[in-house]
Amino acid sequence: MRPLLVLWNEIIGFVFLVLAIWAIPSAIRTLRQFEGDPGSFFRVILSFSFAGLMVYFGITSFLRARKISRS
Repeated sequence: MRPLLVLWNEIIGFVFLVLAIWAIPSAIRTLRQFEGDPGSFFRVILSFSFAGLMVYFGITSFLRARKISRS
């Protein structure tokens, strides 16, 4: 059961990191189109928040898999 749990966490971590890599160019494009109005500011914050959250979830999932495999 433990190897399956490790594999599950690694797969989920990979999916989250792929989502983050996919979102980063969009966030950069949104930042370049920033015009100073509140709607544009909200899109920039939302884009970078999503990318950051996906990176965080991906890294913590890999760390959790490592912790499970060492116990």
